[in-house]
Amino acid sequence: MKNTNKQELSTEEQEELLKTLKTRFEKNMKRHAGIEWMKVQAKLEGNTEKLYSINEMEMTEGEPDVIGYDEKTGEYLFCDCSPESPKGRRSICYDHTALQARKEHKPADSAMNMAADMGIDLLTEEQYKALQELGSFDLKTSSWIQTPAEIRKLGGALFCDRRYNHIFTYHNGADSYYSARGFRGMLRV
Repeated sequence: MKNTNKQELSTEEQEELLKTLKTRFEKNMKRHAGIEWMKVQAKLEGNTEKLYSINEMEMTEGEPDVIGYDEKTGEYLFCDCSPESPKGRRSICYDHTALQARKEHKPADSAMNMAADMGIDLLTEEQYKALQELGSFDLKTSSWIQTPAEIRKLGGALFCDRRYNHIFTYHNGADSYYSARGFRGMLRV
C-alpha cells in the first residue's frame, strides 16, 4: 500500500534535503562504492515526489543514504542508515490489524501504516542482512521487517537486530511494541 498523495517539498526544502543527502553520501562512500552523487542527484531531481518520502525518512531520524543501484531497473536504493532504529518510528506494533486487535495500551501507530504513509517499504530479512554488511546497525535497538504471510496469519511478526557481532531474526506477536523497536525503510528512486 503506497502513499498516493502527491506531496511535494518547497524548492528550499528540496535544496536543503539534497545538501544533507550529499554530505551524508560523501561521508559514507563505502555504502555505495562506484556510485556517483551527480547521477543520484539528477535522478532525485527528476523524481521530486520521491524527495517527500526521503524527507519523511530524514524527519523521523532514519538518516537515509544510497546503499545500492539496481542495474535491471536503473533505480538507486535509499535505506535508513541511522545507527539505531529511527527514533521517530519506535514504540509501534507491526501492522494495522495488530493495532486494531489491541484492547488497551495501544501504540500510536504501526510500522506498516507509517511506511505506507511515508511511501517506503519495510526491509525484507535479506535487505536487512545486506544493510548490516555496510556497517553495524541496531546494536541497542531492533527493527520490524517484512513478515511472510503464513507467519502473520498466525499472529506473529519478525524483527531483527545485531548482537554479539551477529544478525538475529526473531519473532513476536504482531501487536507487541517496545520503546527500542522501530523499523527501517527502503525506497527505490
